[in-house]
Amino acid sequence: MDTKLFARIGAVAFVAIALTTTALQLREERKPELTEAVTVNEPDGDPLPEMLRLCSELGQLAETTNECRLAWAENRHRFLAPGARPMERFPQASPMIGNSGRPSQSQPVVVPSGTGGR
Repeated sequence: MDTKLFARIGAVAFVAIALTTTALQLREERKPELTEAVTVNEPDGDPLPEMLRLCSELGQLAETTNECRLAWAENRHRFLAPGARPMERFPQASPMIGNSGRPSQSQPVVVPSGTGGR
């Protein structure tokens, strides 16, 4: 047999398989895609999360409103306050600085030695 014949049979088989898979894909029913994320807020009596969400939706306009400035200040205060207890929010993290003000012994202190490839 001739090799051209095998090449033609292979090409015809490839085209037949491609057409069959295309027809099967077009027959399948398409499911609607979700384009919007849904956020469920459970009311716990704290209006700050809702206010922060509204301010983030305002974009640059939020910089001019006093309500957003107050909400951001309260959020910073809650997050950065000395009694904020970040270990409750991030239990897997270990503190970098212990109560003594020195780096904790569990974390190695890396000091860069020189500037490298000069």
